[in-house]
Amino acid sequence: ILTGCASVCPDDNISATNYRNASSCYGDRCCQSSLLPSPTDYIIEREQGLDFYEIFLDQEVTTTSNSTCTMAAALIRSDVVQKLAGKLSDLSSLPTILEWRANYLSAATDYDNFTCSDDGSNGVQYCSCNFPYDGLNPLLPYGCEVVPACRKCRHQCERNGTIYYCPKKFLLKQPPVLGFSIGMGLVFLVVSCYWLYKLIKWRKEVKRKAKYFKRNGGLLLQQQMSSSDGVVEKMTIFPITDLEKATDNFHENRVLGQGGQGTVYKGMLTDGRIVAIKKSKKVDEGQLDQFVNEVVILSQVNHRNVVKLLGCCLETEVPMLVYEFVPNGTLYEHIHDPTEDFHVTWRMRLQIAAESAGALSYLHSSSSAPIYHRDIKSSNILLDEKYRAKVSDFGASRAISIEQTHVTTCVQGTYGYLDPEYFQSNQFTDKSDVYSFGVVLVELLTGRKPIWPAESGGWKSLAIEFLYQMEKTCLFDIVDSRVIEEGKKEEFIAVADLARRCLHMNGKQRPTMKEVATVLGGIRCPNSKEQSSVNGKCVVTEINDVGRPSSIDMFLSDDCSSSFSIEALPLIANTN
Repeated sequence: ILTGCASVCPDDNISATNYRNASSCYGDRCCQSSLLPSPTDYIIEREQGLDFYEIFLDQEVTTTSNSTCTMAAALIRSDVVQKLAGKLSDLSSLPTILEWRANYLSAATDYDNFTCSDDGSNGVQYCSCNFPYDGLNPLLPYGCEVVPACRKCRHQCERNGTIYYCPKKFLLKQPPVLGFSIGMGLVFLVVSCYWLYKLIKWRKEVKRKAKYFKRNGGLLLQQQMSSSDGVVEKMTIFPITDLEKATDNFHENRVLGQGGQGTVYKGMLTDGRIVAIKKSKKVDEGQLDQFVNEVVILSQVNHRNVVKLLGCCLETEVPMLVYEFVPNGTLYEHIHDPTEDFHVTWRMRLQIAAESAGALSYLHSSSSAPIYHRDIKSSNILLDEKYRAKVSDFGASRAISIEQTHVTTCVQGTYGYLDPEYFQSNQFTDKSDVYSFGVVLVELLTGRKPIWPAESGGWKSLAIEFLYQMEKTCLFDIVDSRVIEEGKKEEFIAVADLARRCLHMNGKQRPTMKEVATVLGGIRCPNSKEQSSVNGKCVVTEINDVGRPSSIDMFLSDDCSSSFSIEALPLIANTN
């Protein structure tokens, strides 16, 4: 041997850990040395399937009987061999690693990661890592480990020279079981939390609806609906979900109109009916006890010129009312904002006035419980497809007993239509509705709005302006120029006189709505030969019996002036 080293092996039961943890090699249980450059003394050959060259010594090394080492071998890693093969003569030194044979290993010993076998000639055993494991000493703990490049392979790893790789068909494509389980667990947790949130929200919503339903008198209404007399058998209690669906969740595009009391939406129910849904802005909780009774009374109103109340919704903080839908808008729109293609003629105005008066007369004369509208105005008179009047918006209405003659309440209504007597006393009577209807008659007669801004500031009142012009006998200075050629002077004068009586400052001096309806019916049909669209027949009456002036000249004068202020007359006349 040209060069070498010796290692002391005092004990056959030396722990392999000492070899692995040695930071340097000084000859105790290991040794390291370099061979002199003499290539003729070595045989270079490569074993099948191994990544190194073995350089066997020509001469067998003899040892003492106590030694467990019988032969030495030099190993060179393949990456070094690629540079050394065929050039050993040019090297001054050659790195080597000595492998030592342990004689207690049995022949052809097989382990999971490495294999030891006898060559059969000189009794020498060789141990090597099984593919795809790799390591310097298979006998050490973790001496054979999987090549890093092969750790991603599912089944089989291959190599090309010194390059290890996994065939594509054996790549690990599926996520690890642990990661997949964690992912599925997180998904299940998120879904469970979502549905738990939905369940809690649904239960809260159910409790909230039940609370509002009970507070708004739903139980009492259900009791009356199930009673044997069938008083409200045609009344429907709508769930809020039906109304939300009918109005696209009360979308702004469904708004028909807005006012001080609330907003009206257009909707389509599941049965195809078109309805108007009134959603109030606020509610007087002290009046909720009476709400059901009023709804029951209004549901019994059955008149062709009154908008039909179809039902209500009690599952919201503020109860909502559902009415039949009237398609042609309000009288206010047709009088004050007319289109170029259509205007309300004088004959249509008389018809609308007569039908509206008939509806209010019906409400005031109801045998069960008279109903005061309390907010009569042109914007609350709707027109159907045939331009027939429909009195609507009973949001401020109040049903009273037969024995009552008035209702004491906070002032409600619309300025320009309010009864001055009611404004002063807070006592609303049937004559208060008559005053408001008188303002509507003046609108139909003059085409002017109930109030308008004055040049000097403040507002002017149509009612007071009209009374002033009537005192000056200047009626035809204020008649609407769009219809003055369409009617007879007698008709204009009769309507004006009726409006003047309705606007009397003393409520006791005003006619009843029944008298108003009778007079208007007589103006429309002065003789029995003419036909009316109301109930298919004409109503004949003697107008002089209800105050028609005997002389037309009293309404005509050459001394007329349209300049007048709201302060010109007192709001409340002397009742003496």
